[in-house]
Amino acid sequence: MSLSVLMHCVYFPPEIGGLESHVFHLCRAMAERGHRVTMVTSLSQPGLARREVMEGVDVHRTWLPARNTPGWAAHAAWSTPRLARLARDADVVHAQDIASVPPAMWARSRRGIPMVTTYHTSHFLTRAESPFWARVFRRFISAAQYNLAASEEIASVAEGLAPGHRVEALTNGVDTGRFRPVEPTLAAPEGGRRRVVVPRRLFEKNGVEYFVRALPHLVERLDVEAILVGDGPERARLEALAAELGVADRTRFLGARPNAEMPGLLASAELAVFPSLMEATSVAALECMACGIPVAASNVGGLPQIVDDTVGGLFEPADPLDLAETVARLLVEADLPALGAEGRRRVVASWSNDRLADRHLEIYRALVAGAPVPAASAST
Repeated sequence: MSLSVLMHCVYFPPEIGGLESHVFHLCRAMAERGHRVTMVTSLSQPGLARREVMEGVDVHRTWLPARNTPGWAAHAAWSTPRLARLARDADVVHAQDIASVPPAMWARSRRGIPMVTTYHTSHFLTRAESPFWARVFRRFISAAQYNLAASEEIASVAEGLAPGHRVEALTNGVDTGRFRPVEPTLAAPEGGRRRVVVPRRLFEKNGVEYFVRALPHLVERLDVEAILVGDGPERARLEALAAELGVADRTRFLGARPNAEMPGLLASAELAVFPSLMEATSVAALECMACGIPVAASNVGGLPQIVDDTVGGLFEPADPLDLAETVARLLVEADLPALGAEGRRRVVASWSNDRLADRHLEIYRALVAGAPVPAASAST
């Protein structure tokens, strides 16, 4: 049965990030299966088309005044009439994260179609501690016909806010055709120097400061350098910190790079490091694993669900010494190609975008038919 799926997400490519990547690849995978997929998102960058088709996905963009809570709320309100009009021809509406839920609730009430929600990010966890947001989230979760979460932690918190309403933990997926072992795009370091990659946007919650602070300890043990892929408000401070700690010559800030460039950049390093202070489930970490790159990550949030000593290692968050010791141990003692191969195998088996799309379509079909949603298989 071919479906018409209507999505809402504040950000969508060419925006770069885990949520944006997840939603784009999910939409594309469903379109490739012959389903009609429509996305309502924001005019988040100058020069973007108000409407275009991106790899089979019909994209509609509406006003976004600012990248903050008031701006997201304004975008939600401004996009609601568009979403309600498009819902006339939709079988199901899917709200991707918090700001997308009110427009989806309105579209559902006007058109009577099922609504699915997914809660993706650490913003949900921090806001859930507030009594105000706890009441808001309880209403959101209760309003949906089915709720998803990007990690077990988010699902558990959501179910605690709305007792009696199930929230399925469904790890984000990876396009394993695009993210696969490829040739490096950067020249290898000279003189046997080792290289790690930190594919993180430069925001405080991603903990890149603690990687920079760990680098002097790491350099004491090994001849190592780092490439940092991502941009954000912390960049100037982190560059200054690297200079202050005497490791500016060991760090290379590449800024934000298009999704298509990432496999080659990841392949240019031996190990990927995720020093997050908060994390739902990291799409970027899964992408590294899909490319055959071992991962060292903070033992926080959803990261322990995907990273263990068979694919890399875990360290304590905000602990530069533990980070340095873990990375040094992996670079010196571990069979990195074997860890990378196991990471690739695991992502293909359990976290591929194909399996993610299949599960979403299974949920949608059950809701459209008015039937109970079947339990997820072990692989999803």
